[in-house]
Amino acid sequence: MNSNKRILIIEDEIKVATFIKKGLQTQDFDSEIACDGNEAKRIFERNNFDLVILDIGLPDISGLDVCASIRAKNSRIPILMLTALGTVTDKLSGFEVGTDDYMVKPFDFMELLVRVKALLKRCNEVTPPIDKLQVADLELDLQEKIARRDGQLIELTAKEFNLLEYLMRNRGRVVSKIDIAEKVWDINFDTGTNFVEVYISYLRNKIDKNYSNKLIHTVVGMGYMLKNK
Repeated sequence: MNSNKRILIIEDEIKVATFIKKGLQTQDFDSEIACDGNEAKRIFERNNFDLVILDIGLPDISGLDVCASIRAKNSRIPILMLTALGTVTDKLSGFEVGTDDYMVKPFDFMELLVRVKALLKRCNEVTPPIDKLQVADLELDLQEKIARRDGQLIELTAKEFNLLEYLMRNRGRVVSKIDIAEKVWDINFDTGTNFVEVYISYLRNKIDKNYSNKLIHTVVGMGYMLKNK
């Protein structure tokens, strides 16, 4: 039963919001609707939610700004973004402000439900209490969310940090684009997009560019591996 799970639906199209709310009710989820960004922020501050479904195209302020505001107040709550914009650039913009998953309208409710349940399950999973990861001279502090190489601080976005953490936890093992999409973004990989390659490129520029010992390696036709030569 999901009766103790509360979901905030931020959507200005009332028919879409009502459709989602009624569908979630059939699965015993309790949900509340906010029709614009400012209302959403007020409701979020007054109540406790387990997940947020957020539309980018809100009438007052951008859904990206709402996402950033929610993420600043709660770093762990899963955020599923809904939008009519489906380009790689749009998706990267969403991931940069802290969304966990991304669905393009029109969408199938059963797929939405699967993703909602997957996000809630991932949020509830207990991560082993590891404080730091290290490969060669690259260090990742999981408590302070800080990366360093050869003692030098490396500025990473939230998603870059999550991707690097995943690669370091799987050091010496090839991870595919599908693995990365599912484990870092918790989404099904779309072969028509290249956001995984984009983020790998971001990391390489920050982690490897100024060092002769490259740690992030491409395994042609298979994926990527982080290892010390």
